[in-house]
Amino acid sequence: MGESAGRPERPARPEQPAQPAQPAQPAQPAQPELNRAIGPKLLLFFVVGDILGTGVYALTGNVAGKIGGALWLPFLIAFAVAFLTAFSYLELVGKYPKAAGAALYTHRAFGVQFLTFMVAFAVMSSGITSAASAALAFGRTYLQSVLREFSSDSVTVSASLVAVLFILGLAVVNLRGVSESVKANVVLTCIEVSGLLIIIAIGALAVASGDGDPSRLVRIDPAPGQSALIAITSATSLAFFAMVGFEDSVNMAEECRDPVRIFPRAVLWGMGVAALIYVLVAVTSSLLIPADELAAAGSNALLKVVQVGAPSFPLWVFSLIGLFAVINSALINMLMASRLVYGMAGERIIPRFFGVVHPTRRTPWVSVLFTTGVAIALVLTADIAKLGGTTALLLLVVFAIVNVAVLVLRADRADHEHFRAPTIVPVLGALTCAYLASPLSGRPSADYLIALYLLLAGLVLWLINRVAHGVVEVDPAKLGK
Repeated sequence: MGESAGRPERPARPEQPAQPAQPAQPAQPAQPELNRAIGPKLLLFFVVGDILGTGVYALTGNVAGKIGGALWLPFLIAFAVAFLTAFSYLELVGKYPKAAGAALYTHRAFGVQFLTFMVAFAVMSSGITSAASAALAFGRTYLQSVLREFSSDSVTVSASLVAVLFILGLAVVNLRGVSESVKANVVLTCIEVSGLLIIIAIGALAVASGDGDPSRLVRIDPAPGQSALIAITSATSLAFFAMVGFEDSVNMAEECRDPVRIFPRAVLWGMGVAALIYVLVAVTSSLLIPADELAAAGSNALLKVVQVGAPSFPLWVFSLIGLFAVINSALINMLMASRLVYGMAGERIIPRFFGVVHPTRRTPWVSVLFTTGVAIALVLTADIAKLGGTTALLLLVVFAIVNVAVLVLRADRADHEHFRAPTIVPVLGALTCAYLASPLSGRPSADYLIALYLLLAGLVLWLINRVAHGVVEVDPAKLGK
């Protein structure tokens, strides 16, 4: 390339002895791009399928144990908080339609390499912990229920072994390609929605028959020494796990057709549908079963609702639906986590090796294998309820940062039209997310301990990367271009 116009010429240099010609270097093959296979309908199913799943199928009983009969309230508040943050994501994905998501926004807003890395690691960890909790729900709850229905003898299966095999099966689907993954998501989403509609129908029939106790719907039963406010916020902090998922779609931006146009409608509609279903399921559960019994049932709470509300309904059918629901949650979260690692590699925040794309399948196969290995480690060492709480904690912290980032990035003008959130929305989003992530909300200390271990692991990776490769200075002006 020659010198740009207007730049002063350099003084002539003394002639140098001719250098021997260097052999021409072979051209490097171009890195294939990700396949843009996701349209508006597939994206809508992706959002709905990611939100609906493990949270409501496995943690309804745990949420009831924190608040009592007003089980619908924490799900509704969690939706409101998530909805605020969704507006910030929609503005940012419109500006920067890249796969890196929250980490990209953090880097553009603050330009701090370490903070960018830790946000990326936190989001990746939340996806993997969510998938690991789904794998455990698969092995410990719904699979065991199916086996009991079809076997006259007591059948014992190692839940951890099943969970590991489950994660490996997801890796195979993920490696096949994004088109196969999101099409599988459409089928699984229809199945998991049908299960929740069964719960809602059971509640409607029970009310029509005069069963159920409507007075439970307004009961808030704090733990001894706890205020009603803390009961509500601690339940909301856990229920928030059921509302996360919309942000996963941001990490699929490079595999969507026209993401700037299709994202706002798909995300907002998907969240609205999921929130309505959640509230109706929570109302049904409280109508039919006292909160203490739901809490005692734990991850089997919805199975108990079916048993009580419709004793003649084949329980194995709902158990199979629950299996497919947790499969869907895990599939989407592993898909998101691998694409996030790929996006970070593309921005040189982690080694570029993680961004290698398979030449024929056009999937980030190194990232898929890496996230699969981390998920297997978690299912062998973690508990499902704590994983759910930790997932919510990590994402609440990230959401608070993203809501601040959208305000900082208002000064960065995009060269195209995009969605813009009202200023008050990210302000409220940052405040509510920070509160629910804080100890003031009544969040258990175990959530902070697990999150600390995960972030310390991220710190170790950061140090290893720095020693091995040095500090890569990334120009924020080039990110997302």
